Amino acid sequence: MSIKLFDSELKIMEVLWEQGTVPARDIVDVLTDRVGWNKNTTYTVIKKCIEKGAIDREEPGFLCKPLVTKDEVQQSETEQLIDKMFGGSSELFFSAFLKNQGISEEEAKRLAKLIEEAK
Repeated sequence: MSIKLFDSELKIMEVLWEQGTVPARDIVDVLTDRVGWNKNTTYTVIKKCIEKGAIDREEPGFLCKPLVTKDEVQQSETEQLIDKMFGGSSELFFSAFLKNQGISEEEAKRLAKLIEEAK
């Protein structure tokens, strides 16, 4: 599943990934504390997530349920980034990442193991 979520929508999804199915008013409370959003802002962003198929809304109580996992969104976002910025080449992506970030010996060993397992 390929889904593009904006930063504001990811804030909603983070709450749902942490807490599971919750009433919209609980999401309002969390995001008021975390980022200072008001109720209208939160409901507007929830509506956008529903329209994109990321959230299902159930009655009674305006219960919001995540329809995509964090892993699915991370994979989709990563694929879109690699396609957009590196012409779809994972090798170019890793090369740029390593050049800019660098990694420790331990991280290199873990990455080598992941690459071996992915073959």
